[in-house]
Amino acid sequence: MVFDLGEINLKTIADPKGFCEECEAGYNKRIGRAVEMITNNLNRSPIVLLAGPSGSAKTTTAMKISEELNRRGIGTHYVSMDDYFNTVGEGTPKTPEGDYDLESPLCLDMELLNRHFNDLEKGKRIFVPKYEFSRRMRVTEPSKSIMLKKNEICIFEGIHALNDEIAGRHPEAFKLHVSASSRVAFKGEEVFKSTWFRLVRRTVRDFNFRGADPSETMAMWANVRRGEKLYISPFKSRADYQLDSTLACEAAVMNHTATKLFQSVPEGIERYEELRAVLPAIQLFGVIDESDVPADSVLREFIGGGIYA
Repeated sequence: MVFDLGEINLKTIADPKGFCEECEAGYNKRIGRAVEMITNNLNRSPIVLLAGPSGSAKTTTAMKISEELNRRGIGTHYVSMDDYFNTVGEGTPKTPEGDYDLESPLCLDMELLNRHFNDLEKGKRIFVPKYEFSRRMRVTEPSKSIMLKKNEICIFEGIHALNDEIAGRHPEAFKLHVSASSRVAFKGEEVFKSTWFRLVRRTVRDFNFRGADPSETMAMWANVRRGEKLYISPFKSRADYQLDSTLACEAAVMNHTATKLFQSVPEGIERYEELRAVLPAIQLFGVIDESDVPADSVLREFIGGGIYA
C-alpha cells in the first residue's frame, strides 16, 4: 500500500483516536483473511508457518490469528522457532567480518524442527526445546509439550519459517509472510520507505523493552538487512498469503519517541546516510498520543501497554 502524507496528517489532527481505530480495523480485516485461509487448509495440515523480517509484528499477528481461530472453535498452540536455536559455539556460522551470524538459518536445529512437524501431523506429542538468549544456549528442560487434537493447529513463528529447509519439506503446511510493506508518499514522491517503518518499530521496541541504546540497534541494522536479503526475502514468494502489518497512523504514534532516539544516530556506522535520513522524514508527520492507541493494537508490541504482553 501507498499512504498519502497529507491524508495521514489531516486525520491525525481531526480525529486521532478514530484514525487509530480505523487503521486497526483494516489490519484486523487482513487477519480475518489469513484465518479463513488457514481454516480452509486444516484438512491438509495442522501446521502454520509464519515468517517475516525483524519488526514486522510477527508475534502480535500470531496471537491475533490464534484469538480469531479460537473464536471459530479451532484450538491453537504457539511455538517460537527461536527455541530451536542451537547453542552458540564452534558450529555457529559467521559473517565475513568474523562475528557470529545469528541471522543465518543454519543457527536453527532444522532436523528437530522437521521431525516435530511430522510428529504433530501424525498426532504424536512433541517436547519443544527451550533456548536462553542471555546465555546463548539451549537448556535441558523443554519449554512446553504439545499434542494436537482434532480441529487444533500449531503456529510456528520465526524469521526462517519459509526457508526451503522447512517450508520446502512441508508443502502441505499453511505458509504466511508478515511484513510492514507499505510506504508513504507526498505529491507523488516517496517520503517514508517501507523498511523505515520496521527500523522505527525495532528501535522504539528495543528502547522500551530491552533498555537498548538506539545506537546499538542502529549499528546492527546493516547486518539485519543483509540477513533479510540473504535468508528471508528470497522465500517470501512461497507464502500462501502475504499480510501487510503497517498502520497508516503508526509514524505519528511513534513520532515523539522516535524523534528523540534518531537524534543520536552514531557517525561512521554502515548505512549512516540512510539512518540519518529517517529523522527529518519522521518529523513530516504529526503526533498522536499513545493513549489513543487501542490496547489490542499491533503497535503495542513496540510501544508497550498492550494486552498481548
